Amino acid sequence: MKEFFDGMSSLEQTYWIIALIGSVVFLIVFILTFIGGGDADMEADASDFEADDGGVGFQFFTFKNIVAFFTIFGWTGVTCVDNDLSTTATLIISTIAGLAMMVLTTLLFFWMHKLAESGTLKMKNAIGVIGEVYLPIGANRTKMGKVQIKVQGSLRELEAITDELEDLKTGTMVKVSKIVSAEILLVEKISK
Repeated sequence: MKEFFDGMSSLEQTYWIIALIGSVVFLIVFILTFIGGGDADMEADASDFEADDGGVGFQFFTFKNIVAFFTIFGWTGVTCVDNDLSTTATLIISTIAGLAMMVLTTLLFFWMHKLAESGTLKMKNAIGVIGEVYLPIGANRTKMGKVQIKVQGSLRELEAITDELEDLKTGTMVKVSKIVSAEILLVEKISK
């Protein structure tokens, strides 16, 4: 190993050391992440990832991001030094590349977390949604039927009743006006 570093400048040696150590740690973190042992960055409270409140929605300074920064910083620095760029240019380019990798890593884990979020239906999100009667609904709450509505980004088939004076037939357009119970919607007919 000593022979490898003998002909290098101290700048080049520094970048090689950062690149090699960063790469080894990156590989360990990568392997642990996919076998389930390296998810420490993802064990944050769910409120850390809320995108609806206009918050940051992700964490930038995590162990995985720091490792990604140093790995790309090191390898970019090695490449810049090998191409005889100045020390200043090498430092600027490698820092920008490392920061770009941090951003990409942050976004990757943010999107992975979003994919893992619960798909549990929140019935309150159905209020005001327009849908279509799937199974006929009896007038004045006499017979429960089903409606198809798009809630939380997916098409759902949910039980429904109505206060309308006539039965709602299959294909009738309806609007959800209220949640009657945990699993039953109150719908009203709308004109097409």
